[in-house]
Amino acid sequence: MSGNVVPLHKNPDPPTTEPGPNLTVVPDPSPAAPVVPLWVRSGRTVRRIATAERTREAGRVAVRHSMYVVGGTRIVTRRAWDGRTGARYERLLRAAEAAGNYEVAAEWEERLQRFREARHRRRMDLLHSPVDVAKGLAVGTGAGIGSLVGLGVVLAIANEDVTDVLTPLMAVIEFIRLLITIVSVVWGPALRVGPLLVLLALWSVGRHSQAAPSWALPANVRSGEGEPITPSIVVKALRDLGVPALRNAIKEMGDAGAAMLGPIRIAGCGVEVDVMLPSGVSTVEVQQRRRKLAENLTRHEHEVFITIPEAARTVRLWIADSGALDEPIGPSPLVTDETMTADYAKGKAPWGQDLRGDAAALSLYQRHLLITGLSNQGKTVALRSLALWLALDKSVQFYMGDLKGVGDWAMFDGLASTLIQGPTDEHVIEVTEMVERAVDEMNRRIQAPPGTTFPPLIVLVDEAQVAFMCPAIGDDKRPYGGQKANSRYFMAVRKIHNQGRAVNVLMWQGTQDPTNDNLPKLVREGAHTRASLALGTESQARMALGDKAVDGGAAPNLLRPGLDRGTLVVASDGIAIPAGQSSITVRTHYIDDDAAKAITERAKALRDGITTLHAIDRGEQRDPLADIAAVFGDAPRLRTNEVLKRLHALDPKVYGNQWTNDRLKRELEEHGEEPKKSHGVMVVHRDHVLRALANRDSNGSASTAG
Repeated sequence: MSGNVVPLHKNPDPPTTEPGPNLTVVPDPSPAAPVVPLWVRSGRTVRRIATAERTREAGRVAVRHSMYVVGGTRIVTRRAWDGRTGARYERLLRAAEAAGNYEVAAEWEERLQRFREARHRRRMDLLHSPVDVAKGLAVGTGAGIGSLVGLGVVLAIANEDVTDVLTPLMAVIEFIRLLITIVSVVWGPALRVGPLLVLLALWSVGRHSQAAPSWALPANVRSGEGEPITPSIVVKALRDLGVPALRNAIKEMGDAGAAMLGPIRIAGCGVEVDVMLPSGVSTVEVQQRRRKLAENLTRHEHEVFITIPEAARTVRLWIADSGALDEPIGPSPLVTDETMTADYAKGKAPWGQDLRGDAAALSLYQRHLLITGLSNQGKTVALRSLALWLALDKSVQFYMGDLKGVGDWAMFDGLASTLIQGPTDEHVIEVTEMVERAVDEMNRRIQAPPGTTFPPLIVLVDEAQVAFMCPAIGDDKRPYGGQKANSRYFMAVRKIHNQGRAVNVLMWQGTQDPTNDNLPKLVREGAHTRASLALGTESQARMALGDKAVDGGAAPNLLRPGLDRGTLVVASDGIAIPAGQSSITVRTHYIDDDAAKAITERAKALRDGITTLHAIDRGEQRDPLADIAAVFGDAPRLRTNEVLKRLHALDPKVYGNQWTNDRLKRELEEHGEEPKKSHGVMVVHRDHVLRALANRDSNGSASTAG
């Protein structure tokens, strides 16, 4: 029996003979790894050491401190050169010429001429100085020796010793010899230590000026986080902005590029500086490079704002302290001051703080309002805080429609004459009819006798884009939404924008993510106060604030969604805006739902009580007696004029101009009651109306109005 033999272990002594037919050689299943040459292993080790972080850091340290010495030498040399020559004046002269300021250039040229004349006089004086110095030394030496000999004579007479005549002279000679001895001892070490002290001084100058490549600087300096803003930093940031004309002009100015800058002023949580651009550089070129400018200033984009002041060819930079805009602002005065009241005509709503940290207050007097922005950026809270302040003026009336319907405005139940909440088409229809009722009220006021004053009526619609996009069509075939002349909501808003301001009927709207479809051009341009939270694009920013504001530097599209929640860019004449600017950035106070409820409770305490309608009664038949009872709220009695006013607010179509004091009196007399005189005025008592209502219901009869 024969077979193949397969060795199970490697034979340390391989056979010297060739395998026979009955012997099979199996190759080694795990061949030995190839030997790596020594030079390859050495190269890998060198590369690993060279690329290690410790090695790179050591290299940076070595380069940094070496360049401190080189940079310090350059700085000291330049300072010495500037002190001995007219280079400084020539540099400033070129800077003024490059900036186009020829009056300043002429002044520097005159100073340069005076410096050269003074230097020439000094050099001419040096020609005569050796002779004068020699004469001075000879006279001084003779006078000194004579003085010492005279002193010796005095000593000799006093001591009765003639040898004391030379004592003072010998003492001076001995002192000079001692000085020479000290110098001879110190001179050797001084020659060795002196250069080291000079190098240390140059290193100190270079280190103070950070005269090293940026990659070699320490990590905290390299990042520039929190670096204070100085003229040199601003000039360097402008130079590296990528505008050739600006870069070339600054190079011609030399170190005097700071001549473009006004004083750097502390402005709230940052600094502000005006930059007068050189000839040939437009303000638009700087505005369009905001991000690059911010990065050059070691700031984030949202921490640098560029506006256009009144001065020609000038931009104003506001540069925040690093991280300052991420800190929250304090609570609203509406929350902290429980005694605060409002004045619609003369007061201003405490809305928040501007970027300087100053209080930002907004006047609401006869101004239509539009607030827009992306979803979940604080639009409703910003709009609601204005309404909360205005609610503390008991003369103000509210018609409110919340087309989100999640309870953000629920605390106004009992304050608003009408409060509709919900996102459906039915809610849009009711909101539209509410706005149309406000139009009827506006028309009634316009037709009133001249000089008649009217309480302010705020028609507020939150999430107004839902109304503009509503597809519902009424029985008259007119759509409720849309932006055409037959759109009911669109036309009602336009009518209020056109004439409401004159009779204190004002339209406030809050919208999301504006487009031409959900915020028509005519509607957005009808608002006197326009504010925007973070937006996605510049085109949306123009829709929200207008071309003038955006061209003047307003940029809500550069706000950070989420991080800048509650921050608004505002264009309005109702808020203090720095001269030459077309907008202001406001960080609004946050008032949560609980605080809002507390404020509305204070507002309700100022009023007699309001019955809030939560739906629009579309019928033409009304119960006047029941409506009279309803408008009393909790008030025990009201003047007849106040009852008529509340009836009209309840339904202007029914209780319009035809309802007068006589009409009210007749209605009450029909049910056995009538107005009474109290302190010279006619009043209606709530208990009397309720009694008449109860008697009528028990008799089963009711009159209607329509």
